[in-house]
Amino acid sequence: MSEVTLTQIKDSSANPAPLGLLAFGMTTVLLNLHNAGYYELNSMILAMGIFYGGSAQVIAGIMEWKKGNTFATTAFISYGMFWLTLVALIMLPKLGLASATDETAKAAYLAVWGLFTAVMFLGTLYLSRALQFVFLSLTILFFLLAYGDLSAAGPAYKHFTGFEGIVCGLSAIYAGLAQVLNELAGKTVLPLGLPRN
Repeated sequence: MSEVTLTQIKDSSANPAPLGLLAFGMTTVLLNLHNAGYYELNSMILAMGIFYGGSAQVIAGIMEWKKGNTFATTAFISYGMFWLTLVALIMLPKLGLASATDETAKAAYLAVWGLFTAVMFLGTLYLSRALQFVFLSLTILFFLLAYGDLSAAGPAYKHFTGFEGIVCGLSAIYAGLAQVLNELAGKTVLPLGLPRN
């Protein structure tokens, strides 16, 4: 009987997490600058939602799947689809393809995403402090937005929520850029607060 030889191939593909984090973070900052009252909802936000926040995150998630990373696959593909569905919620009524979503339905949409994010936050307790901050601040953001729609809160509340969203987005940008710079330098340039093994 002949022996079976197994050959293990080393994964030398790039780390897709920075792409996903930057796509999420930059799109989140730009949307929340709108929420904070700096400009109207416009084509820039919709384009970022489709192509960077949406499509680039889905691509990053597929790359993470290839690496066997269940958490990152679930996060990046889910949040990529969040951006695509958010754009669809805005565009479908304008194109005459569906009726507009009322505040109660928007609140339910955002609350479900908040619940999902809260559970994903628990997963970050096994990961870095930087990711814990991203997911905790995102959980808070979703529930703030849901409450705002449910209670028909005024502009001051929406602006406050926008500033919280900017902080969330900036934290994701930091986490993504830190991974890029740390890998390039071969040392910690920007700390992520990695857990001790």
